[in-house]
Amino acid sequence: MFSTINVIFYPKRKVVKEPKKSIIYARITLDGKRAEFSTGKQVELSRWDADNCRVRGKGPEILVLNRFFDTLKAKCISIYDELVRSGEYVDADTVKNIFLGKGQKQYMILEIFQDHNDEMESLVGKEYSEGTLQRYKTAKSHISDYIVHKYQKRDFPLKKLDYEFITGFDYFLKSKKNCSHNTATKYIVNFKKIVRIAYANQWIDRDPFFHWSASWKQKEREFLTHEELEAMLKQEFEFERLDTVRDMFLFCCYTGLAFADIEKLTKHDLVKDIKGNKWIKTKRKKTKVLSSIPLLSIPEAIIDKYKEHPRVIEKKTLLPVYTNQRTNSYLKEIATACKIKKTLTTHLARHTFATTVTLSNGVPIESVSKMLGHTSLKTTQIYAKVLDSKISDDMEKLKNDPALLEFAKSI
Repeated sequence: MFSTINVIFYPKRKVVKEPKKSIIYARITLDGKRAEFSTGKQVELSRWDADNCRVRGKGPEILVLNRFFDTLKAKCISIYDELVRSGEYVDADTVKNIFLGKGQKQYMILEIFQDHNDEMESLVGKEYSEGTLQRYKTAKSHISDYIVHKYQKRDFPLKKLDYEFITGFDYFLKSKKNCSHNTATKYIVNFKKIVRIAYANQWIDRDPFFHWSASWKQKEREFLTHEELEAMLKQEFEFERLDTVRDMFLFCCYTGLAFADIEKLTKHDLVKDIKGNKWIKTKRKKTKVLSSIPLLSIPEAIIDKYKEHPRVIEKKTLLPVYTNQRTNSYLKEIATACKIKKTLTTHLARHTFATTVTLSNGVPIESVSKMLGHTSLKTTQIYAKVLDSKISDDMEKLKNDPALLEFAKSI
């Protein structure tokens, strides 16, 4: 969608040395918006042709003046054409500022987003994970597609960013990119970080996200029950790869560690307390927050089982972990063999630890949060469920309370 630029000239009644003369102003009109500036030229009002925006007459001085106005108009149109060809944002003020040689930088959304991602990439492994970088790259790609889709531009100026842009992006993610509500919200939160950086740097004079807040839909997170865990523990496999992946999955179920964290475990992450009990103490790869987990008998047995494994010896790790992709692929075979109808993933093991292994056995949520490496109980509550069986057991104690039974008889 292209706009039409219009440049006209008109006399503006300003105080000048000669009372019969007036200063001529240029007015650029584009998309209904105007930008005006003085040409610095003065003409006699009686000689000004308002219909044609020219000076009447044929003298040398008049010819020079009219040629000046023609050149100025052509220059403005040329600036506009160049901006359109390059795919940059263009409005009347932009054309005016370029013509006048004003060098104020116009910050563009994708430009500063790319700068942020470049800086983040240089800090992968130090402050950010590869997964976090990939999410920001995807968010930028979606923003780029949205700008092309709605505005037919290669980029969009920060100063034009508003609430309508944000809500439009949200709708685009859900309707055109088929993102779920929570996934769309995550991408907008990524974008919000970029805009808040711009606001902090005073590249924009207002926060477009002031009236926007993230809303999340609570998802039902799957986990394995005690019976399903037991079936997996007892299952025998013909192929070594399935046996190994089953053990890695169970290790996550009984430690709460994410796949990326068991992948990097070494003997230095195993420590003993003053009572001689073994613990895993490791910083999570994703957040760098310390997880402190007492080592239960099942994960301890798994470590001992693989201490002589060739990959463990070669990489000096605790466990012979396959890639995340191969692990998830083999887990499908394992689920079939164990008659588990749930979709097994490495992250489901972390849910199982929070729910079946700990909370349902009376472990306080504060302790679970510490073991999972969370900094907020709110985060832990997303992972953890209190099972119906636990609620039933707790209420059973209350139902058999002697004082309550006695009181019930008196009613």
